[in-house]
Amino acid sequence: MRRIAFINEKGGTGKTTLAVNTAAWLAQERKLKVLLVDLDTQGHAGKSLGVDVRTLPRNVFHLLTEENVQLTDVVQPCAIPNLSVLPSYKEMSDFPVVVAQDERRSWRLADRLAPAEAAGYQAIVFDAPPSMGLTTRNILVAATEVVVPVALTYLALDGCAEMVETVRKVGDAEGRADLRVTKVVPMLYRKTALADAILERLKAYFPDALASTPLGFNVKIDEAQSHGKTIWEYAPSSRGAELLAAIAKEIHDAPSAKKRRAPRVT
Repeated sequence: MRRIAFINEKGGTGKTTLAVNTAAWLAQERKLKVLLVDLDTQGHAGKSLGVDVRTLPRNVFHLLTEENVQLTDVVQPCAIPNLSVLPSYKEMSDFPVVVAQDERRSWRLADRLAPAEAAGYQAIVFDAPPSMGLTTRNILVAATEVVVPVALTYLALDGCAEMVETVRKVGDAEGRADLRVTKVVPMLYRKTALADAILERLKAYFPDALASTPLGFNVKIDEAQSHGKTIWEYAPSSRGAELLAAIAKEIHDAPSAKKRRAPRVT
């Protein structure tokens, strides 16, 4: 079972947009049974699928911190066939404190998601919070591959370098030699000299992992989220849908079984 983490320690990169729509594409176009796991305190992944995360009696926090709560108690259906969401909300901010004394605190997510494969899920997609901490460490332990959305801005390369090193360190520390970056996705693309220069440098650093389709600004994608829908529900014939489909296909076709580690970025 593929377990794909969408991670960037910097906010505002379009990470949630990419995670939600990739999960929907896998469910809709590849007919996989997909579980989208939101670990961000804002709960935007669930909100993007029309789930009112504020009113739910339980969310991923309760699954991770209460032994009597099971996966089936928390998973929410959505309008996309084959796609379910494990929602998050503000309670997740307390997660590091609640599990601080647990020797397996970095493995809580992996342990609690163990029944997912037996439940028929064929892929898990993680939407990480925009910071490095215990929650993101749990995601890296639970995942088998990492997708890094990179905004094509001045500090993009620096942030990407830090993320690659974080993946490497967590993989080494937690005995996860298979953990790797499989895709680096250029985001917020505009046709400027600076963006093209950053794109060329990313190509040099990630000749095999860099997605060939940058995701630019697209109003239909923003509108879809404001309506609690994926791009496939809201504007399936739009340019935004075309771009997201191309990126999702690249992520799906990435050599996930190949045990390669990301290069060092200097």
